[in-house]
Amino acid sequence: MFAVRIVVLFGVVIIAAATAMAEAEKALPKPTPEQVAWQDAEVGMMICLDLITFSDLREPEWQKAGRLDPNLYAPTDLDTDQWMEAARAMGATYTVFVAKWCTGHLQWQSDLYPYGVRQSAWRDGQGDVIRDYVSSCRKHGIQPGLYASVTANAYWEVSNPGLVNWGKGGDDAKQAEYVGMSERMLEELWGNYGPFFEIWFDGGALPPEQGGPDLVPILQRLQPKAIVFQGPAASIRWIGNEKGVAGDPCWATVMQSEAAGDGDPNGTVWQPAECDVPIRNHEWFWNPDEEGKIYSLDALIDMYYRSVGRNANLIIGVTPDRTGRIPEADFQRAAEFGAEVRRRFGTSLAETSGHGDVVELPLSQPTVIDHVILMENIAEGERVREFVVEGLVGGEWQRLCGGQSVGHKRIDRFDPVEASSVRFRCLASVAEPMVRRLAVYRVGG
Repeated sequence: MFAVRIVVLFGVVIIAAATAMAEAEKALPKPTPEQVAWQDAEVGMMICLDLITFSDLREPEWQKAGRLDPNLYAPTDLDTDQWMEAARAMGATYTVFVAKWCTGHLQWQSDLYPYGVRQSAWRDGQGDVIRDYVSSCRKHGIQPGLYASVTANAYWEVSNPGLVNWGKGGDDAKQAEYVGMSERMLEELWGNYGPFFEIWFDGGALPPEQGGPDLVPILQRLQPKAIVFQGPAASIRWIGNEKGVAGDPCWATVMQSEAAGDGDPNGTVWQPAECDVPIRNHEWFWNPDEEGKIYSLDALIDMYYRSVGRNANLIIGVTPDRTGRIPEADFQRAAEFGAEVRRRFGTSLAETSGHGDVVELPLSQPTVIDHVILMENIAEGERVREFVVEGLVGGEWQRLCGGQSVGHKRIDRFDPVEASSVRFRCLASVAEPMVRRLAVYRVGG
């Protein structure tokens, strides 16, 4: 009789635990298919060209740029195909072009206001950089994206957070005119060039109830599949710096939309992070004689480990010069970065996948390794909360690395060790771990 009660009791406990696990799994935030595809993209390239490139003004002086002569915009050899060649060499699978920056200068054919390529003698006023850019993206198999800020526009004397009179507001009629123009601008950009992979709102956007444009209906109508950086319809978030690095741990979930930073494991909103950095230290736009600011290859690779390797995407800004081409030094560094990533992680020594608290990867023979890549099946949510990776060394399991978050991708490096097997061991989770990939590498010095 006592034994029967124990069996029944254990059965109740097991059923209760399974029920709790099922409820936790059901409640997990999960990404849309578009968010999964975006996280799989991993590395992007931002292309920063604007009227300010052709002036003597520096980026912080953008408020002075709103009355620059549009005829200054005169690239001598604009080559959007060369931009895509740089993206491919870098290993970027998507790009974001700065269509309209804080100066307010429009880089497509538009009658919204008289400040853009239509008012320039360049290409007899018929130039359309967006058309050329999108065409080159499609030609080279690179996903296109657009940056078009509505929080700042020097031509309209608009500044953060998107108000007239340089951010002070106080003129309802002028604000309404600016809002109407902004909505028409985005209708042109989002409606005339086909689907975009990512749409950038630098600094977000004021909602309509606070005097901003009504962007969400336009976005849903014209670009329903686009990933959105910041703004009222954000599906990804800013990491919180322009250094190309995320913290550790870094989670794909946040407590509320439009957050920034390293996320929250208890977050209810799936909004993964993008780490942005210009390839020239703190310089998004080209200035003469600043090749010395180009980040070293070692610095860029370190950013890769601390962004892609920490469950975030990395987008690196490049800046065409006054020819309209990416300078050779910048191009070469981008290519070196892509080549080094491919050298390190192009082919694993061995890999596997699996479910459960332990996933083991037996090696065909004792093998020297110094890196491991872990990936969760994020389509089913982030489940791991603490883990360790161990190697079977001389017949005993030895800790190689560990941490809290895995998410889309986790890259860990450690001192070289000769192991005959490697295993992932989950120490804490909110549902059954689903390991999409456990891979080992020997990268070397």
